[in-house]
Amino acid sequence: MNILAINGSPRKSGNTATLLNKALEGAASQGAKTELFHLYDLNFKGCISCFACKLNDGKSYGKCAVKDDLAPIFEKIEDADAIILGSPIYIGNVTGEMRSFMERLVFQYLIYDANYSSLFKKKLLVGFIYTMNLDEKTMQEWGYVSVLKGTENMVGRILKAPKDPEILYVTDTYQFDDYSKYIVTAFDEAHKARRRQEEFPKDCEKAFAMGARFAGKN
Repeated sequence: MNILAINGSPRKSGNTATLLNKALEGAASQGAKTELFHLYDLNFKGCISCFACKLNDGKSYGKCAVKDDLAPIFEKIEDADAIILGSPIYIGNVTGEMRSFMERLVFQYLIYDANYSSLFKKKLLVGFIYTMNLDEKTMQEWGYVSVLKGTENMVGRILKAPKDPEILYVTDTYQFDDYSKYIVTAFDEAHKARRRQEEFPKDCEKAFAMGARFAGKN
């Protein structure tokens, strides 16, 4: 069993990265091989709409023709059994790097036929882990779930996920070591610190369990 995680956060030891590492620990506990990639370490852009992946008899049909730091990762994904995508929420959606990654990942396999079917050659388990400052109630009221759902469904469908992508929302996160240094009056530092101590360990357990479940599907 081979499970990959993609970190769409600029931080390598922040909330998102911590949760992804916990997910991979869960997978490894079941004997899976794991690997984590940090998108902000890589040199790449989003889809440039060259359509080389759709060119009839083209040498890049079904493959992204752009040769940058994503190319070897796409090869690894084709050999994987599961992928877990993690991102903080910026302005109501995943980070720009994660969005660009998903564009490139999905579009190369998407067929412009009547069913918008997929050229991906196997079934891949898919998970998403989101972190955000908003609490769960506000996240729901602001429509985050419906915004993210469409992309989740598209990624899952094109990667031929055998079931709906598994989702973990981690809300009301602790962001600053010292809130007094920043103008962030929307947040109560004591509340955030308490959440960090009491709730974040539970979120880590949920991430661990996600990875373990994925690895248990072999």
